[in-house]
Amino acid sequence: MNLDYRDNITFEPGKRSGKPCIRGLRITVYDVLSYLAAGMSIDDLLNDFPELPHTDVLASLSFAAERERVMLMAA
Repeated sequence: MNLDYRDNITFEPGKRSGKPCIRGLRITVYDVLSYLAAGMSIDDLLNDFPELPHTDVLASLSFAAERERVMLMAA
């Protein structure tokens, strides 16, 4: 069961080209996932971006998992 990310992930056409962002910030889900994929720990990510609580990182992961699930169902 995935975390409900809808309160954490926002879409704004004029911000970061409408990419999914964290709570209206200029930090995208892609940014968070890229840092984690490059080997950054969640603690390091939270230290580098103090405006992000742990739940935002989990919401990014949940969003990515849901997007993957939807893509698989559409195939």
